[in-house]
Amino acid sequence: MNKLKNYLGTIVALIAILTIVSGAVQMLWPWLVLKMIGGSLDAGSQHSFGIIGMFMMLFGALTLHGLMTESSPALLWASIQKLGAFLAVALGVHNHVFSSLAMAVASFDLLSFFLMIVFWRKMVTGGLAS
Repeated sequence: MNKLKNYLGTIVALIAILTIVSGAVQMLWPWLVLKMIGGSLDAGSQHSFGIIGMFMMLFGALTLHGLMTESSPALLWASIQKLGAFLAVALGVHNHVFSSLAMAVASFDLLSFFLMIVFWRKMVTGGLAS
């Protein structure tokens, strides 16, 4: 296994684990995350945000599964999810649904997208061959 695969694969695995953990926190305590990013704390917002947390957990798990099985479709879709998360949060900040602090979260998702898509691209083009 070459150094690039080890390095990028480790980073993608850490992103996946962080996504699972942060998704679990968001699912279990949506009010906490909403309060941190300046979102509405009404019941509907909390319910929806909790559901989003569940999907974060699922996509984090999909990323880990994609790494373990070297599934390029799983990694592609998990990467696209990160881009979608960035765009959704950025739109929320633009529309004053969230405070500008939420852009820190969105920026991490955008960085994650780029790292994951680079890993995916190297996987499908053979750039990660052992």
